Amino acid sequence: MEEMNKYLFDIEVKPRKVSWFYYFMKRTWDIFFSILLLLLTSLIILVVLIILACSGNGTPIYADKRVGKNGKTIKVLKFRSMYKDADDNPRKYLNDEQYEQFIKERKVDNDPRITKFGKIIRKTSIDELPQLFNILGGSMSVVGNRPITTQELEANYKEEQQKVFVSARPGLTGWWQVSGRNNVEYYNGERQKLELEYYEKRSIGFDIKIMFKTIPAVLKHKGVK
Repeated sequence: MEEMNKYLFDIEVKPRKVSWFYYFMKRTWDIFFSILLLLLTSLIILVVLIILACSGNGTPIYADKRVGKNGKTIKVLKFRSMYKDADDNPRKYLNDEQYEQFIKERKVDNDPRITKFGKIIRKTSIDELPQLFNILGGSMSVVGNRPITTQELEANYKEEQQKVFVSARPGLTGWWQVSGRNNVEYYNGERQKLELEYYEKRSIGFDIKIMFKTIPAVLKHKGVK
């Protein structure tokens, strides 16, 4: 990462100031949206829970430690789509090239750690439905930056950029997710640009735009590998 950092960090960001009304409306929408979607997807959630519970691959839902607002560690909930020891022992499943990609981008093309059923729920974004509980609880928002690890934050953003990045709750969807997702990567700075660009454009209207762009992105499996 040290070799790449010399050109990754040349990204200026000027966060847009937002009013208390923006935060009020955003939180109100988060609560309404999470409750509504939990009701609408309750049957899907139940079916997936049963399938995963019967798979013998650990707990159906796992909590992944990520960086939340103000740098606080939060536990992001997801349906288990990988083998239960995939996070603790990635070298068991990844060859040298895949492991190098994992270290740099925190993702792997055609990841062998993902189970057959995991590929289905990832492709349809069903694996992220438990994050609705994160949104309802206030650790996440519907729209925001992608929840990332401390390692990702420190390796890919300089100090001032990190302060901007953690100034808001991470989101279920965001500007990066609808603009390419896995096709936009850290190594050339494109992912950082999109994530930080959100803070320059954020407003009620921009959040609504992102939500509308999320629908076709999910249906087309945009950027999902």
